[in-house]
Amino acid sequence: MTGRALTRGAGTPLWQQLLADLRRRLDDGEFATALPGEFALAAEYGVSRHTVREALRRMRADGAVVAGRGRVARPVGRAEIEQPLDEPYSLYVAVEAAGRTQRSVVRIFEVRADGVIAARLGLEESTPLVHLERLRLADAEPLAVDRVWLPEQLAAPLLDVDFTHTGLYPEYRRRCGIRVDGGDENIKAVLPGRGERELLGIDDGVAALSIERLGLSGGRPVEWRHTLVRGDRFSVTARFSASTGYQVDMADPPSS
Repeated sequence: MTGRALTRGAGTPLWQQLLADLRRRLDDGEFATALPGEFALAAEYGVSRHTVREALRRMRADGAVVAGRGRVARPVGRAEIEQPLDEPYSLYVAVEAAGRTQRSVVRIFEVRADGVIAARLGLEESTPLVHLERLRLADAEPLAVDRVWLPEQLAAPLLDVDFTHTGLYPEYRRRCGIRVDGGDENIKAVLPGRGERELLGIDDGVAALSIERLGLSGGRPVEWRHTLVRGDRFSVTARFSASTGYQVDMADPPSS
């Protein structure tokens, strides 16, 4: 199937006509993996690249396609990786359960003081914290930027761990005797800043999920975490019923 010719002087801007036809073709399943490039679309419809860019910009804005810098637009389907809300989110487990290979690029792993984070953990502002920042990958594609702070007094043995392909929680339990068994979590949609967009390989119109967690062990704060997950590749799900409402109870935490 090919695109139809656009009608000039019809009172409808060319970019709007192009947008409507591209959406139709997208709904018909014509673009299974990616849309044609700007040059190809401009030639096919007999319009300028500016017209094509405006139509694609609108499609990105409404979430129909995604495209990074210098990349062709591709359709957005159902999120590839899901995380149920009835347990603490775990990128490690969610990625592996989706049949993908989970790997991390460790960007920062050090002991530092951070007054704001220490206060969130109920500690003195000068308390040393183990800080781990990872770029989380699924099949070598960026999925999330994950930042964790742990009290050094508890987490110092973790400094010897290679977190390229292992979860934090199993190591926290095994090496430090700390089991995260509860906490508070906040999930919201955000538009990442330029630096985070570049890390995640997403366009400026793609939203991400910001997940903040205060992890507890026996009621004691043992972790503060902030994770920024690509919204086009990750979703959260919840169970509910008319009698019980939403089920968001803490379960045994998996690796994270």
